[in-house]
Amino acid sequence: MSVPILEIVDLHAAYGRIEVLRGVSLSVPRGAVMALLGPNGAGKSTLLKVVSGQMEQTSGDIHLAGVHVRGAKADDLARLGLTTVPEGRSVFPNLTVEENLLLMSYAGVEAYKVFDTAYSYFPRLHERRFQLAGTLSGGEQQMLAMARALSSDPALLLLDELSMGLAPLIVDELYETVGQIAQSGVSILVVEQFARTALKISDYAAVMTGGRIVATGEPDEINDIMADVILGGAA
Repeated sequence: MSVPILEIVDLHAAYGRIEVLRGVSLSVPRGAVMALLGPNGAGKSTLLKVVSGQMEQTSGDIHLAGVHVRGAKADDLARLGLTTVPEGRSVFPNLTVEENLLLMSYAGVEAYKVFDTAYSYFPRLHERRFQLAGTLSGGEQQMLAMARALSSDPALLLLDELSMGLAPLIVDELYETVGQIAQSGVSILVVEQFARTALKISDYAAVMTGGRIVATGEPDEINDIMADVILGGAA
């Protein structure tokens, strides 16, 4: 078997004295989309912060493509191919769409490649390219945040709550694009509170609650667990 793109082993993390991650173990295969599901407060976003180098773990290990990366900083992880689209739309509101994208060229990616990637996945951004990012709709801002992340040609893309504050039709559109990104060979770990949309494009899924992974499996198995056990039919 090939080495997983991401392997998390017995990971613990805390905010002060409050332990939030309580022995999380999770493996994401190369080229796969894994949905990480669970209710608010389960520890999903905290897990992404630790994996992406934004927060230190108290114990446990993280391997990225077989490389031990415990304690690595976010910029080191980025050089290893890990890119994050955090919760909320992380764009520069007073810059145009094109200027937001152009910033990514300072990381060493040629500008035309940044634009080609962004506009091929998100044609609407091309239509809005001279518009201030702060005047875009929530869905368009999320597209811009994803386009910026993709410009670094990631090996592993971490997506945190794409659906937050967005209309269902826009969420469906975004997840269709996530599926296209996965088909290009990018491995994806997507955190999502609302299960069904994420499960449609996932190869595997895991359920997290109380700071622990309580189930992993294929989407059909996990959908049953989400509906019948974790959220009492509200997934």
